[in-house]
Formats: sequence, C-alpha cells, structure tokens
Amino acid sequence: MSSTAASLPRAARPARTSFRVLGMISTAHMINDMMQSLIVAIYPILKGEFALSFTQIGLISLTYQLTASLLQPLVGLYTDSKPVPYSLPVGMTFTFGGLVLLAYSPDFAMVLVAAALVGTGSSIFHPESSRVARMASGGRHGLAQSLFQVGGNTGSALGPLVAAAVIVPHGKSSVAWFAMVALVGIVLLLQVSKWHGANPVIAARGAPNAQASTLSRRHVAGAVAVLLVLIFSKYFYIASISSFYTFYLIEKFGLSVQSAQMHLFLFLAASAAGTLIGGPVGDRIGRKPVIWGSILGVAPFALALPHVGLGLTTLFTILIGLILSSAFSAILVYAQELIPGKVGAVSGLFFGFAFGMGGLGAAALGILADRTSIDFVYTVCAYLPLLGVVTALLPSTRKPASA
Repeated sequence: MSSTAASLPRAARPARTSFRVLGMISTAHMINDMMQSLIVAIYPILKGEFALSFTQIGLISLTYQLTASLLQPLVGLYTDSKPVPYSLPVGMTFTFGGLVLLAYSPDFAMVLVAAALVGTGSSIFHPESSRVARMASGGRHGLAQSLFQVGGNTGSALGPLVAAAVIVPHGKSSVAWFAMVALVGIVLLLQVSKWHGANPVIAARGAPNAQASTLSRRHVAGAVAVLLVLIFSKYFYIASISSFYTFYLIEKFGLSVQSAQMHLFLFLAASAAGTLIGGPVGDRIGRKPVIWGSILGVAPFALALPHVGLGLTTLFTILIGLILSSAFSAILVYAQELIPGKVGAVSGLFFGFAFGMGGLGAAALGILADRTSIDFVYTVCAYLPLLGVVTALLPSTRKPASA
C-alpha cells in the first residue's frame, strides 16, 4: 500500500472488492434470469398447446417486459432514499409464484398473468441487486457490473437448454420442477440482504468512491437520451433473436424444436461470455470505446445474417451475442457516473427501459411476422445496430482507471 493510502482514515480508504457478495448476487441473477428465460424458451410449446399466433407470442413478451420495465424505475427511486435490503428475496418469491402458475395455466390469459408475476419479480430484483453489485465493487464498478450481468446472461442461456432437455419431452407442467430452483434463490438472497443491511453507510452512498459529475444538466440529459437510443437499438434487435430465432431456424432450415433451442442456447451462451468483456475493459480504457465497438461492431454480421446458410447463421449469431452483450455493463456504469448517488434510479431506469424495449420489440415484430414473414423481420432488424453511430455524441465522464 502506498504511504498516501496508508495515511488515510479508515472511512476514507477505498473499500475492497467483495467477490463473495458479487458471487452470490451473480448466482441469484443467474437463477432469476434462467427462470424468466423459460417463458421464452417454451414459446413453441405454448404456441402448439394454445394455438397461438405470432402476435400472441409477442404479447406474452410484452406483458412480462412491460411489467418489469414500468416498476423498475419506481423501485430504484424509492430505494435510493430508503434502501430495502430484504426486497431481494421478495422479488424472487414473485418469480416463484409466476413459474408455478405458468406450469399449470389452463389458457392464454393465465399465461399472461404468470408472465406478469415473473416480470414483477424481475422489477424488484434488478435495481436493488445492481446497487448491491456497486456496493461490493470496491470502486471497480465495470468489473462488478460485468460479474453481475454475466450471471443473468448465463441464466438466460440455460433456459433454452433446460427447455430442450426437460420441458419439451415432459411438457409444460415440468416448469414447476424449476420453480424449486427459485427457492434456492430466495435462500441465497436472504444472505445477500443480510450483508446489505449490515452496510448502511455504503448503501446510503450508493457506492464507494462516488464522483460528482462535471457536466451540466443539459449535457447529462442529452447523454442519457443517447444512451436510451443505444438501449433501444440493442434490445429491439435482441428481441428479434430471443423471441423468434427458434421459429426462424425451424421455418428457414427445417430444424426440430430441440435443435433450434440448442442454437438459441449458443447465442445466449456467447452473450454470457461477452458480458465479461465490457465492464473490465471499460474500467481501463473508458466506457465510450466499449459502447462504440459493442453496438456498431455487430452491424456487418446483422446485415449479412438474413442472406446466409445455416452454418454462417450459427457463426454470425454467436459473434453477435459475443460482441453486443458487452454494451450493457458499459452503458449502465457510464450512466451511473453521469448521475452519481442515484444508483437505484439509474439502474431501474435502464433495466426498465431495456425490458420495455424488449417487450415492445417482441410485440411489434410478432405483428410484423404475422403480416409478412420471419425472414422479413430479420431483414428489417439488420439495420438497427447502425444506430450505434450516435455514440459519437456521448461526452467523456472521467478518465479511465489506471492499471
């Protein structure tokens, strides 16, 4: 330790990164997102059982995503002023109830109610868990958000794999088996909440080593608007893959449901791997270059995707997942640096907007698919990553951390 650091009072010294807490919150994120991804993964089953149109498939995503998106900013804003550590296991309890209802839903209406319950659980979980990740970061905010996000992306990747291995052979009711995993998440989040509650000073500050923004309110508002455009681009495009990629593969290449879900798993697994890149790299070189590369970098592959065979389709979607997934951690930490001290509100706004765009994207693209074709959907969506050019309008928030 340097002499300068050694001379600091205990309260002023940089906190150490708590990898134990980050590991627990990342695991809980994996469980949460695996549970919610089961809904998307069993779309082919729901479509067959209830004779759903693509528009109705999109409505399921819209119900889940809007429930999550509308509540998250409110939850985050409230917990900024009054942290509620034990809200985390409460959120997972909503997810548990939604999965049980989904397993035994007798009709399309009950599927929508189940999706709304899972969305409510997600709206409670994400803002406060993102706060915990920042609390435990020890100042390494990008790394902490990447570790937190990789749990969620891993869980999302496991959903189609679980569906292909278990739910497709055994039917929709087998979703109830995985509701038991949510109970494990509740127990885990009780431990995280206990740690959260034992650190009231850090919780009140939102994060150690918070730095005041040097930008005017007008510049902050403009930067937030640019970030939201980037979130729109990313999550509208993600919706085209997460909600309709299996149907695209089945219709265009004649794959079975299980084989198509394995291809979806490859995309989501690549997304999980890519999540680890954005945060740590952003800590070193700055958030803006990471955002540039992650959004605009997928454009060549997205534009080529509708015009290639199965082999290149698989390769390109893996590359898209790997590159595009690094964006969100960088965007979220960039926004937290723009508006310091409002970790919950910022996290809720960006998670909520991301879910909302995903839901609206799924609904809009479902209508478009019914009126045209799945292939046409991918042709149109291929241009969305080009919106990454608006990254040029982002100001620099601070210098990247040194090694």
